[in-house]
Amino acid sequence: MISSINLTSAIAKNVTKTVGIKPIINSVTRLANVNNQYNNINRSFASVSINPIGINNKNNKVQANVFKSQNKAPSQFNKEPPRIPATFTLKTGQTFKGTSFGAPITESVSGEVVFTTSLVGYPESMTDPSYKGQILVFTQPLIGNYGIPAQEKDEFGLFKHFESNDIHVKAIIVCDYAKKYSHWRAVESLGEWCARHNIPAIEGVDTRAVVTILREQGSTLGEILIGDAKPAKELEDPNKRNLVAEVSVKQKQIYNKGGEFKVALIDCGAKQNIIRCLCKRGAEVHLVPWDHDFSKDNTKYNGYFISNGPGNPDYCDKTIENLRYLLIRESAKAVPTPIFGICMGNLLLASAAGFETYKLPYGNRGHNQPAINLKTNQCVITSQNHGFAIRDSNDKMVPGWEKYFVNANDGSNEGIRHKTLPFASVQYHPEAKAGPHDTEYLFDEYIETVREYTALKQQHEATQADKKISVQNPVKTNIKISVTSS
Repeated sequence: MISSINLTSAIAKNVTKTVGIKPIINSVTRLANVNNQYNNINRSFASVSINPIGINNKNNKVQANVFKSQNKAPSQFNKEPPRIPATFTLKTGQTFKGTSFGAPITESVSGEVVFTTSLVGYPESMTDPSYKGQILVFTQPLIGNYGIPAQEKDEFGLFKHFESNDIHVKAIIVCDYAKKYSHWRAVESLGEWCARHNIPAIEGVDTRAVVTILREQGSTLGEILIGDAKPAKELEDPNKRNLVAEVSVKQKQIYNKGGEFKVALIDCGAKQNIIRCLCKRGAEVHLVPWDHDFSKDNTKYNGYFISNGPGNPDYCDKTIENLRYLLIRESAKAVPTPIFGICMGNLLLASAAGFETYKLPYGNRGHNQPAINLKTNQCVITSQNHGFAIRDSNDKMVPGWEKYFVNANDGSNEGIRHKTLPFASVQYHPEAKAGPHDTEYLFDEYIETVREYTALKQQHEATQADKKISVQNPVKTNIKISVTSS
């Protein structure tokens, strides 16, 4: 029996004997030229579509010429940044040497050090508002191999490949940076993207050693020094400011206008894919600011949704107050409006209900966190990035509420729900665009709950209207009284 390798080798020899080696070399050369031309077109596109997600771009006229001339000369950004020695130091004392491949910043850069275990999805992670103020460490050794895609939007006007219109990480740390990227969607390299948006990036660091330190010693701050940059007197702690207010929209935005029902999405740092998951299931999404006052909003919403977000939930006192108002108002109704929260939304809903929150010693990070559904006993793999959790011990449970999910690793809370009312939340990300997708079904369940309670509300309103008509127009009854005389 001839193996596939031997058969391929035999065919190659026969072709060489028949046509000679020169035609084969010419064909390979022509193929290489075509490939180079294709790559040049891609990079020309990168030079004119200079800012895929619209960050710090001073040349606002560039994008207007995207399709007019794809043969423009490369811009000043369309080149790899200079390679400069750099150091990455943890507050706990450990120092790692590396090389800068992003923005050659001459000042100290510091923030909370966190990590992700995802194999793909670095554009989504870097534009996720949950990472605001954080230095993101990738445990996947090779990063950047498929480059950065261009700005594209879907039918809802949402970015296809990014989670927001900004890069939110403070910096990134990788083990091995792929200097040459290869992907049909790519228009520039990761290094170019970082440099254009003033984001430091370091390679050559043993990222798994960094994660081991974080896992053994707990969460910490870190500092990046590139070239001759001097250390800062004090490291910046992003958890000491209201990060949610920084990343939230300033006024209401509506997506999928004319959808089947209206859902108010409280933007504490909402990822684009949360909006997409709601829109593609038929919702008209009203994205409202983190401190939106629903007592002054006359819109008749069919559901409320609280997004993910960065930082310490204690700074979101206005959101908690507004949610407490919703819980009280909806609980008093004959047919309440469903409420659901994700990540920061879990912490804020819990705080509004009366739960306590606390800072985790390590935090739960990465795309492989196991969470157990206490109703079904099913374990799901989830994406997470949070440093705070709910106190859910028996003596801390709020009457009327129960645990929904629990982390299979450290036993921390992963979700709560009301025992009788349609209020629930989870600590992880069921909308994770780069995966895992084990829990995206929660959007289906939420939308079905919205649909069910909307129908019940309509029935209740119709019944109340009938009763009102009956009271206003009572049926006249002729009563005959017979009087007899004796």
